[in-house]
Order: sequence, then C-alpha cells, then structure tokens
Amino acid sequence: MAPTEPARRVAVIGASGYGGLQSLRLLHDHPHLEVTFLGGERSAGKRWNAITPFLPLARDLVVRVPEPDAIAAEADLAVLSLPNGLASRLVPDLLARGVKVVDLSADYRYRSLSQWKRVYAAEAQEHPRHDDALCKEAVYGLVEWERDAIAGARLVAAPGCFPTASLLALMPFLSQGLIETSGIIIDAKTGTSGGGRAAKENLLLAEAGEAVAPYGVVGHRHTSEIEESASRAAGQPIRLQFTPHLMPMVRGLLATVYGRLRDPGLTAADCTTLLQAAYRQSPCVEVLPVGTYPSTKWVKQTNRALLSVQVDPRTSQLIVMCAIDNLVKGQAGQGVQCLNLLAGLPAGTGLPLLPFYP
Repeated sequence: MAPTEPARRVAVIGASGYGGLQSLRLLHDHPHLEVTFLGGERSAGKRWNAITPFLPLARDLVVRVPEPDAIAAEADLAVLSLPNGLASRLVPDLLARGVKVVDLSADYRYRSLSQWKRVYAAEAQEHPRHDDALCKEAVYGLVEWERDAIAGARLVAAPGCFPTASLLALMPFLSQGLIETSGIIIDAKTGTSGGGRAAKENLLLAEAGEAVAPYGVVGHRHTSEIEESASRAAGQPIRLQFTPHLMPMVRGLLATVYGRLRDPGLTAADCTTLLQAAYRQSPCVEVLPVGTYPSTKWVKQTNRALLSVQVDPRTSQLIVMCAIDNLVKGQAGQGVQCLNLLAGLPAGTGLPLLPFYP
C-alpha cells in the first residue's frame, strides 16, 4: 500500500514511563512519523535530553504540560501513555480538536463504561467519567484482527500485553469454532517491566530476582479484557481462567493457552496451517513449525509475535504458545502499528522484527 499524504506529527503524552520511552525509541527512527510534542506534568519545562540522557532525541524538545490546545497546535496524532483513568480527561478535548488518539491505558478497551468502572473501581472513584459514547466508539487496537476498523478510527484503545499474546493465540480457533468455549486456560509469564516504572516492593531486585511468583490469581484485570474480545470472536459469552506469573527478567511475555478441540482428529500440523492462514497478511506475526516452541529471548526488543501450536491426542487438548516483548508488541510497538494505520501507512512501518540476541 503506497502511503498517502497523512497527518504525521505525533505527540507523546506520558513520555517518561516505560510505554512512553518505548514509543519514543520506536518513533525516533520512523521514516514517516515525527515526534513534535512531549507532554508530562512532572517534567514540564525541562528539555528532554537533559532529563533522559540515555534516550536523546534529534529534536531536543521541551516537555510541556499536556494542554489540549497546545497538543492540537503541534500534532495530528497522539499516543497517550498515562496511568489508568487519566487518559479519559484528555481524550474528549483532543478528539474535539481533530487529533486522533492511540491510548495505551485501559480507559477505552471496554465497549461499556460501566464495565470499565467495575474492573477499574479504584480509578473510577478517583477519576469520575461520563464518556460512555467514546467507549462505544473506540476501536480495540489488536491490529491483526481490527486493521480496517483502526485505519478509519479517531480513537484506538491499544490492548494490554497479556490480552495481546493470549488473543493472538486464541482468536483463530475461536472464530472458526474449533475449540470448546468452556474450560479455556491461559497460563502466562512476564518480566518485571510489565509492572511499570514506578517503585513497587515486589519488583525490587531482592524480591523478584531468583523468584517465580503468580499474582492476580482469579480476577486479574486483563481476564475480563481477554474475555470481551474472545466472546466477540466466538459469538457467545466466554469465561476463562487466566493466571499470570512474574518472572525474574526485565522484559518478555509468554502465554500458553489451553483449549479442548471439538474435532479430536485435528493434528498439530492442521492447527499450524490454520494459524499460518490467519496471519499470512500479518508481517509482525510468525508461526513456527510444529515442534519448535517460542522463547521470549527470540522476540526481545522487537514487535514480533511468535506462535506455535501442539495437540495432545490423549486428551484432545490444543496448546497454543505465544511469545512477545511485553513493552513493544505488548504495548508501544502495537501503539505505533495503530499510529501507522491512522496515518495511512502499512501497520508494520518502522518497527523492528529482528531481536537483540542473546
């Protein structure tokens, strides 16, 4: 697809968190998108290169308070990397001024504001919201399944890291009705950067190093997000089991998804062919041969998702594995994919697919 003449000036709001930092790194060498505005409350008035010498920008912008008028004067697209609840305070005013938005938080991932308020109850108390119409309008930014809708959107809600890996594994089988809709289990492992940049006791080296620990068992916020998209794909309500684990590594995410096949005669080769067909137009997704299983190290600092599938003929159990970099394909990289589509560019433009190995 030949690029049109789209809006290519980008504002990054919340630039000093991991999501913002990754967005800036990816946009720095982008051939068509240029960062023209940096927004942040705590760093307002300071030059970017002075406060972040490890990630200097060619244009040493001054970080500014994210006022909608100022953003709209400098940018046509905005990526918001803010704590849950804060994006909803900016988005309506940005859209009213013609700025298209990719939100990396959970504020617009649900079609219903009431559902968001149930799942993010503490944030809902702190940040009262009345923008249910925007929740219904927002497009869920799982690029491989919503490409056309994203390209025509004003507001895109980038998925969470766990939902990205889990849904890339699940969607082809649910949409084709090949697995039972009950009894789905997702076992996921992630690095400590998934907890964000703010100080947390359980993410200290002395706590997380040399340790593997489950968290959010029964009721993790991403469970309902996965269920919402899975239900749409299946055409009926889905309730599944999701358990994440914190691993002693900085970045990377591996989701292993279990579901029971409706046709016990299907083989791993059959299921691999199905995955290859589902993602043949998706350059950021690679399906591995039968018997080759993905490692988080193989996708480190890339926007690539690696998928592999196996079938246990004894139990008719389907096992799908997906490895991603939680900060790139699981967050900022997918956000840039959405920016590309909003700008009329191929989704994978400017995104790395080869890892830094080892």
